[in-house]
Amino acid sequence: MQLSVIILNYNVRYFLELCVTSVQKAIKNLDAEIIVIDNNSQDDSCEMMKKYFPSVKLIENKENLGFPKGNNIGVNQAKGEYICILNPDTVVAEDTFT
Repeated sequence: MQLSVIILNYNVRYFLELCVTSVQKAIKNLDAEIIVIDNNSQDDSCEMMKKYFPSVKLIENKENLGFPKGNNIGVNQAKGEYICILNPDTVVAEDTFT
């Protein structure tokens, strides 16, 4: 696998949806994966991910482990040669990764 995109989420469902949608478009011609780590959000972020993005790997933490530890969980699961860590309020252009 060429690229792993790691997105750490905490209670920003709307931004997460926009972010994942943009990343999916940007990786459509790449050997890439998206990993979303949720730090025990109390909104419906995880339900939204399961409903609209079933092909995205979702890791649901049972507590808010903070930014570094949350990202490290995603990095440990990543299979890509390259890793990109994105905040969930990021929207990428379709040619960002190419």
